[in-house]
Amino acid sequence: MNKTKTLILLLMLTFFFTDLAKADEGMWIPMLIGKNYDQMKKQGFKLTAEDLYSINKASIKDAIVSLGGGFCTGEVVSDKGLVFTNHHCGYEAISANSTSQNDILDNGFYAKSYNEEKPVPGLYVEFLVRIEDVTSQVTSALDGTSDADRGTKLQRISKEIVANATRGTKYDGAVSVFFGGNQYFLYIYQKYTDIRLVGAPPQSIGKFGGETDNWEWPRHTGDFSIFRIYAGKDGQPADYSADNVPYTPKKFLPISLKGVKNGDFAMVYGYPGRTDRFLTSNGVRLATEETNPVIVKLRDIRLKAWKEEMGKSVDIRLSLSSKYAQIANYWKYFIGQTEQLKSLNIYEKKQQEEAEFAKWAADKPAYADLMKDYKKLYSKYEPYAIHRTYINEGLLAPGFVINALNTYYGLRAMDAQKDNAEAVADITKQLKKLNDDYKKEYNEIADKKIFVQIMSAYYTDVPKDQHPGFIEDIIGKYSPGNAPEAFKQFADYLWANSNLIAPDKLSAFMQNPSMDALSNDPAVVYAINLNPRIYTKLVFGSKISDFEARKADLDKLYEQALLEKNQDKLMYPDANSTMRISYGNVQDYSSTDNKQYPLQTTLDGVMAKYKAGDSEFDLPASLINAYKKKDFGQYAENGTIPVDFITNDDITGGNSGSPVINGNGELIGLAFDGNWEAMSGDIAFDKKYKRTICVDIRYVLWCIDVLGHANNLVGELELHKN
Repeated sequence: MNKTKTLILLLMLTFFFTDLAKADEGMWIPMLIGKNYDQMKKQGFKLTAEDLYSINKASIKDAIVSLGGGFCTGEVVSDKGLVFTNHHCGYEAISANSTSQNDILDNGFYAKSYNEEKPVPGLYVEFLVRIEDVTSQVTSALDGTSDADRGTKLQRISKEIVANATRGTKYDGAVSVFFGGNQYFLYIYQKYTDIRLVGAPPQSIGKFGGETDNWEWPRHTGDFSIFRIYAGKDGQPADYSADNVPYTPKKFLPISLKGVKNGDFAMVYGYPGRTDRFLTSNGVRLATEETNPVIVKLRDIRLKAWKEEMGKSVDIRLSLSSKYAQIANYWKYFIGQTEQLKSLNIYEKKQQEEAEFAKWAADKPAYADLMKDYKKLYSKYEPYAIHRTYINEGLLAPGFVINALNTYYGLRAMDAQKDNAEAVADITKQLKKLNDDYKKEYNEIADKKIFVQIMSAYYTDVPKDQHPGFIEDIIGKYSPGNAPEAFKQFADYLWANSNLIAPDKLSAFMQNPSMDALSNDPAVVYAINLNPRIYTKLVFGSKISDFEARKADLDKLYEQALLEKNQDKLMYPDANSTMRISYGNVQDYSSTDNKQYPLQTTLDGVMAKYKAGDSEFDLPASLINAYKKKDFGQYAENGTIPVDFITNDDITGGNSGSPVINGNGELIGLAFDGNWEAMSGDIAFDKKYKRTICVDIRYVLWCIDVLGHANNLVGELELHKN
């Protein structure tokens, strides 16, 4: 066994057999959760470790689904495949099924029979079948591979491992990377593609508080929606068919009506997206001082343009609402992250940690210069960071750019595969969906305004010596010395002469597409320049790829060193869209200005915020009437309805819709947000302030039962009153 392999084995052993970290911080791998079991029991967990994760019997993992490839989480809550998730996770499906004649986004919707449930093309869920540690397979295969070839070889090895593990099955799989490449796990999934919308409250409940209350506590939002998984008559995954039947799960979550109190055990089980908690102080400074403000600025341009148009009609509002909500959510997130990283002095704390690390590493040749190497790397990259941010958040933001690229490369692929009828049919289907989605969200006034304002901001913010020739050509041709006017005239030219921007022209072109016309289309000519692979090579050469490769090498070494340095602690890896468990307690808190916040909000608070006709704080008449009559059914506590509560669980994007589970394994709420005071959480967890905001399951059921009169759905659930 060589020295590298010996070190990796040592790190693995110290990782698995060490003391426990603080319980409320950490996103833990389910297969290894037994290592946390004693601490979980101390905090109130009453089941066994195998009840959480098992490949030999049904366990809670079998009731958890990744929704749509990991953008959200859902949980199965009945033996007929009923799934609860957040309203904002179902928002696109809800708005896509809304029209001015049948506006279920505003009015709400609950299917009273299977026949009323609405298919959602393209939506799917994945169940985790099992996890396998494949670290030794991957590291031995990569041993001796050059840095330049490492990424390509890792992809090939991963495909081989997945192929061998899924051969003869209908499962999918993926090899996921942990601790910067010091650990690799194989995840095996079963995918169901016939998913139907079953119910949602009016958005005045599901989005109550809007952007004003987003990322804030106290909160009063009923953030839930309901779907159902369908399968073939054999119970196996099947494409949509009227003959499909509700899926019978291996496991579903019972629901507790008992409620919560301070200190109760609370666990979140789901698919957190991405954290970057091993980011060095260099990365923190770059985010707070340079890239985050640019992201906020560019998203603000889009939001303002859409908002102006959304006020003009119901149809426009419905067409733009999903896109608006997606961009707005993380627009505010980046504002909050920057503010909290600064107010919590994360940069300074990271520097202190790195100084301590440097002392520890001083006599260890492999690690001694790590912090110096990071500093050198970032100093070379920083001049290009703003420009790079502009690629995804700016240059590719106008809707026609991505759609033109998709159409161009899709039609080229069809031409190349013209003798393969199956491939052509598949590409045609994909292109139709992409074009249809683009046309639904198209708004000429907003789209033009966004294009001109973003390009003008780009021209001002990005150093002139980094501008590619085609951008300077636009300025020179249309209005030298006046970038806003030049981009305005260029936009007029594009819209007038392209067949791919205006929906009617796009539809006509796609009826009989011409490759010659496509190649010469001005939108395509412009968009091809912005293909990230072409653009980054043209503008940056190898600077970006060199930065990413070198940073990956340093990250791998740094996280390896931290595992060695902290071998007396149980460490958790960064979130990477794989299934995780976080656990803690229902817990109130005091804010940074020493204001004490309650652990729970109620319907009384909803009514106190109510503003008739307000876009964020209006309420449906059904809720107001039920409140006045005190029609609370079996869901009341202390003469009102509990709405939201907070825990100290560790979550991030992707956890939206995750079940919040008590010590008995019962569903008590749905996680949907975090609080403003701890929005640094993706980079640095703060135990004192970080909270997970959850919608109380009793509010969910009250909305379904009393307001929605959907006793058929409540009747499917297993309700525990004690």
